[in-house]
Amino acid sequence: MITCYLRYVIDPYKLAEFEHYARLWIPLVERLGGRHHGYFLPHEGANNIALALFSFPSLADYEAYRTRMAQDADCKAAFDYAEETRCILSYERSFMRPLLG
Repeated sequence: MITCYLRYVIDPYKLAEFEHYARLWIPLVERLGGRHHGYFLPHEGANNIALALFSFPSLADYEAYRTRMAQDADCKAAFDYAEETRCILSYERSFMRPLLG
């Protein structure tokens, strides 16, 4: 299993817009074969950092998801929404493998 860790720098004045964007992606990742573990929004501490975690059985499965995602109209609409609202200032993506009990 491979888990994608996304760390977003968001506009803290557009938290509602980012939350809407996040809610769009959870079912999209699930529909395209991943397991979404949720978004984590600012609460205490930094008001401009948000996280997302989702997993795929392998990096190859994640790469197949990226190919399907690029062609999916709903995914394109979600990206367009983020671009129009400018709620995301930047992000970084890392891949991790979970160590489970």
